[in-house]
Amino acid sequence: FRLSSLIGHISTCPSLIGQCCQRHPGSVDEFQEELVIRPLHSGDIYASFQFRTLWDTDFLQEGQKVSHYRLFPKSLGQVLSKFSVRELHISFTQGFWRTMQWGQPFIPSPPGAELWVWFHDTVSDVDGNWKELTNVLSGIFCASLNFIDLTNTVQPSASFKPLGLGNATDHRFLRYATLPREIVCTENLTPWKKLLPCGSKAGLAVLLKSEKLFHSSFHSQAVHIRPVCQDEQCTSKAWELRQTLNVVFDLYTAGQGKKEWSLFKMFSRTLTEACPLATSSKVYVDITDNPELFELSPATPLLSQAVVLGDRRTYSVYDLSRAETFGQLRSLNLLLRWKGDGEMLRPLLHAERYVAGFGLQTGEIHTVIYNNHPYRAFPVLLMDSVPWYLQLYIHTLTVTSKSRDNKPSYIHYQPAKDRHRPHLLEMLIQLPPHSMTEVTVQFERALLKWTEYTPDPNHGFYVGSSVVSALVPSMVAMNTNFTQDQPLFSSFVPVKEESSYFVRVYTEPLLVNLPTPDFSMPYNVICLTCTVVAVGYGSFYNLLTRTFQVDEPSLPLAKRLANLIRRIRGVPLLT
Repeated sequence: FRLSSLIGHISTCPSLIGQCCQRHPGSVDEFQEELVIRPLHSGDIYASFQFRTLWDTDFLQEGQKVSHYRLFPKSLGQVLSKFSVRELHISFTQGFWRTMQWGQPFIPSPPGAELWVWFHDTVSDVDGNWKELTNVLSGIFCASLNFIDLTNTVQPSASFKPLGLGNATDHRFLRYATLPREIVCTENLTPWKKLLPCGSKAGLAVLLKSEKLFHSSFHSQAVHIRPVCQDEQCTSKAWELRQTLNVVFDLYTAGQGKKEWSLFKMFSRTLTEACPLATSSKVYVDITDNPELFELSPATPLLSQAVVLGDRRTYSVYDLSRAETFGQLRSLNLLLRWKGDGEMLRPLLHAERYVAGFGLQTGEIHTVIYNNHPYRAFPVLLMDSVPWYLQLYIHTLTVTSKSRDNKPSYIHYQPAKDRHRPHLLEMLIQLPPHSMTEVTVQFERALLKWTEYTPDPNHGFYVGSSVVSALVPSMVAMNTNFTQDQPLFSSFVPVKEESSYFVRVYTEPLLVNLPTPDFSMPYNVICLTCTVVAVGYGSFYNLLTRTFQVDEPSLPLAKRLANLIRRIRGVPLLT
């Protein structure tokens, strides 16, 4: 197995993109919306929204300027033009995707915020464009992306290849950064919805109510922008904007007394119409396990089969552009009733990570990768980005599989520079069949300056998720022929081989404690100093500035009464 077959898999060739993005002749812009509902064996439910906008223009041509915007948001179009962006991928995630319980998601994302961008090869100052771009995106999405700087930015050499047109291999024009502590809330969802052509007024976007979406076990919203071809010969190019939103509703946190879901219970809304600007508006419900696991109503005669993540799935399709889909009530409210508990097939690839050790001086990072395939071995590409204040001892790096050493066939390591850049480690590891592979490396905690600590230093410092990329063997033959009618959820990463499919897995972020000074001591010193100054200097200053006067002794009471009588009678007073 060659390294190029893995790291070059997602470097999409123009013909594949052309097949994926065929468009109707004569159309300038195109918008599609799609909702996929997948019942989970645990009783939870997974809903995935995908909105796709195709824009007929080409920023890659030198001197190309665009001033007319129809469906494509102008704010993002100006960003692409000003900063010479070839591809942009950004996601905001609240919660952690539980692979062993829910399977693989359609488009994975790590907890917090993730941003990776490919710049055009004509950019001379990539770091300058990257800094300005993060500040602009921070304003567009109301997020803390302005905290992305060179201390948490890396340049992966193999893990993140372009997903769109072109086959860029010079990673100098790639920037990748994560903010694992980023909190996702309504102020991030609102600008995301405003990028849609119909906003949240019509179509599938009416279901996106923040009070329901954020009351869930997992929530992730993302924006993916890439150049694509409009035909098989790639005679003209277009920009694809794909907005995705994934949410998992938990059976218990949602307050459900029984395993029964509906659109109204999930989103407090029902569907009444499609977006008028959409050429396609559909709802897919995964019924592969029906009727053994659940019942679906109302029924639909439209069925669709697709090979997704190495498995052939069957979907009930509800086309919102048809009036008969809504029935007499002019409203679509899907209802799912569970019949029993089923057994979910374990995902073929799974990864997790944790910190070991004791004390606040040294520690060890453990990354565990599971290959659950019974008889097939396959390689994975592991990428780790570790902050500079965790000083890695790279000579302690060990990789073991089935209690034996597993030597990586490819290693790329870039050491960190204090307060300038993080560690970057990439390895190509062969996973034996039905095995557990463990990667360990020791580190030492650095001492920070007192101004570099967060406002709550005892909470700990977050380390971003590890990224595992692999071509996983498929149980069924993958479909390499893309057509216009193919669902959006199965066409994000084009498939080059029928025998495998591309998967990206993120591990948990780490929470590491660093040596933390007692920040109450400066407070105590300040209080003691102020007290000494107030008492000592205050008393001394009072003595220097006070005016003293001699107070004459007062007369006895008898003399004062006698003087009062003498004053009334006009007689001289007694002394």
